[in-house]
Amino acid sequence: MTKTPIRILVVDDEADMRETCRRILTRIGHEVEVAASAAEAETLLEATSFALLVTDLVMPGKDGIELARLARRRYPGLAVLVITAHATMETALRATREGACDFIPKPFTMEELEVAVERSLQVGRLQDENEQLRRRVDASVKLGEIVGDSASMRRVLELIRRVADTDASVLITGESGTGKELVARSIHANSRRRRGPFVPVDCAALPETLLESELFGAERGSYTGAVSTRIGVFEAADGGTIFLDEISNLPLAMQVKLLRVLQEHSIRRLGGTTELKVDVRVLAASNQNLQALVHDEQFREDLYYRLNVVQVDVPPVRDRTGDVSLLAHHFVRELAAHHGSSVRGVSSAALMFLEGYAWPGNVREMRNVLERAMLLSESNQVMPADLPASIIDARTAAPAVGEFNAAKRRVVKDFEMAYLTALLEEADGNISQAAVRAGLQRTALHRLLLRHGLKAEDYRPPS
Repeated sequence: MTKTPIRILVVDDEADMRETCRRILTRIGHEVEVAASAAEAETLLEATSFALLVTDLVMPGKDGIELARLARRRYPGLAVLVITAHATMETALRATREGACDFIPKPFTMEELEVAVERSLQVGRLQDENEQLRRRVDASVKLGEIVGDSASMRRVLELIRRVADTDASVLITGESGTGKELVARSIHANSRRRRGPFVPVDCAALPETLLESELFGAERGSYTGAVSTRIGVFEAADGGTIFLDEISNLPLAMQVKLLRVLQEHSIRRLGGTTELKVDVRVLAASNQNLQALVHDEQFREDLYYRLNVVQVDVPPVRDRTGDVSLLAHHFVRELAAHHGSSVRGVSSAALMFLEGYAWPGNVREMRNVLERAMLLSESNQVMPADLPASIIDARTAAPAVGEFNAAKRRVVKDFEMAYLTALLEEADGNISQAAVRAGLQRTALHRLLLRHGLKAEDYRPPS
């Protein structure tokens, strides 16, 4: 089943079991060494590079779980398969918690050992991929909570670094849900004003009748109900940064007053006569084309140029090639900590569906999808079954036209993934039932599952 022979270390205190494993694994093309104890295994691991450690659970001296823990810590690329005659759910969970990729009870058949070896190698690769992704996430979070390693996001990050420690007004543009406020917060956090307040204002959420008093404050008696002097957000942001989100919704009359504040660096409260100096940096954001609004005389040209000293365009997720996996793992880690969840990552199968989706709601939509998936997941990873049907269906849609054989391979791969996921869900993870329904031999079904990184146990109902 494995196309490339690998080097395997088998550890068991029973000579017959060591010889059985050696015979089976050598017959299918692997290079096998054996050890009678954990101490002997440690010596061999130090001297030779192995792809897989197959270890008995109960042995004199250091047991298999201790050996698995040590091996995974010292040799991160090493996959571990635990075998034992003392198979219980408790020991299985303990073994996997300590680094084992899979668990197989004695006695086992040649086919069962072969499949377990393949599955352990697959899980080991996934664990390593997840660890590499975690390292990429950590390396990519350069400014606050912005995650991105794509060329388009690197340009955004570099622009933020250059403009942050100035007092220049910045216009942040991009579709809804791309994280424009996150960019604004990162600019503030990396500026000389970082110890001052950051005050966000959603211009679309405020009725026109309240905008002036909200922005500039109001004197007592300036309107019905004004029983005391009210401080506006510009005063509240003095010494810091104000973020005007969805600035395109600002009425023309209010645009004139905002322009004056930007020019004079002072405000006048509603109903007041005194000019109050304010030291505020203004960051603005819009999901609309302000230049087009200027052309249609819906936005003042002079205000546009005053706000747009520097423009930062935040790309949509569909244009951030390579960032989907980073974002997915970042959100799962963040949300798992928030909810106290045991979910620790995203399976490669689920990632394939996430990467095949266009994300019209961008980063905001992805975070919501992963929060839902994580809360519904019965595994320690987000699986395809945890994702909404809209994301699964999007992956199985017709591909873009390209080179015929490549397009055909993509269609076949997508079909197999969608079919196998539905098959395992329908059979509740029962391999025998799934094979019968699919009209396949168990071994053929095992090969397909391994090819796509699917584990039948992830689809079994909780006991």
